Amino acid sequence: MRTRKFGRSGFVVSEIGFGTWGIGGFIAGASYGATDDGVSRAALHRAFELGVTFFDTADSYGDGRAEMLLGECFGAGSAIDPTAVVIATKAGHPRFGGPQDFEPAHLVESLEGSLRRLRRERVELLQLHNPTMDLLRARPEILGALEDLKRTGKIAAWGLSMKTPDEAADAIRAFAPASVQANFNLADQRALENGLLDLAKSSGTALIARTPLAFGFLSGRLSADVEFPEGDHRRNWSKERIAQWARASRTLAGDIAERDGQSLAQIALRFCLTHPGISTTIPGMMRPDEVDENAAASDFGPLTSDDFARIRALYAGSEFAAAPVVTPKSPIRK
Repeated sequence: MRTRKFGRSGFVVSEIGFGTWGIGGFIAGASYGATDDGVSRAALHRAFELGVTFFDTADSYGDGRAEMLLGECFGAGSAIDPTAVVIATKAGHPRFGGPQDFEPAHLVESLEGSLRRLRRERVELLQLHNPTMDLLRARPEILGALEDLKRTGKIAAWGLSMKTPDEAADAIRAFAPASVQANFNLADQRALENGLLDLAKSSGTALIARTPLAFGFLSGRLSADVEFPEGDHRRNWSKERIAQWARASRTLAGDIAERDGQSLAQIALRFCLTHPGISTTIPGMMRPDEVDENAAASDFGPLTSDDFARIRALYAGSEFAAAPVVTPKSPIRK
């Protein structure tokens, strides 16, 4: 597993991290369906064995369940030294479908709950969960609360998980966070086109590339007629959108995967990692075999300049560039 500097924070992390939304388990309309905690723990342990050291989570993932699993595997009392991994959690959106809450008092309360579940005295990175730029500009005390938490040693750094790549770029310019998080994948290259990747690199801001497998569609395993289980948020998507995304990986990278003898998921991850502006990318992984496949992408290294240019050219003339995807709104909790 190759590592990268996490911006100017001083941390060095695995270039492939672990997104934990899925292991939070069943929440109607706001999850990937039911999970088995034993399988989730096995996936987390397998990731660490393969060199994954960056784990992204949130208080809202499974209403704290994902954090609890991380605490069991990597927190105080576990067999693994808690300092061997970097945990990034989020605050401000306590429940999918519910109201956001970025009040300083809530951020402090949320962090305390996260620390209990994570079994840690400090979290390496606390991110605000999809705030708006207008709110952050109007309420400077919100970021002031994060600075206070940093001064007291409750967090080592703070970052911003933003809804769009444009907002992430604006956030770097306006607030100089230690990190930003935004969508970036084969079928959503806005972060490359709007200059976010270059800006993150030049400013020393860690950039966490989320949705690198586009909610599983860039794995090539989901067809246009896929039926998602109860609780899976993708059940809310239109048939047209599902069909579009099901075509994405083979359209943009199928020839490279076939030539190199690698999976479509591995090519998708290598695409994300080709740009030096990315600090880490966080595919969602729910089983040990998914961990094995995704972690191996790091061993293959970045794409060649010719392959990267070919994907860019195909994207420019595709339906994905004409109608760039956005992160779905969180569905109302049932």
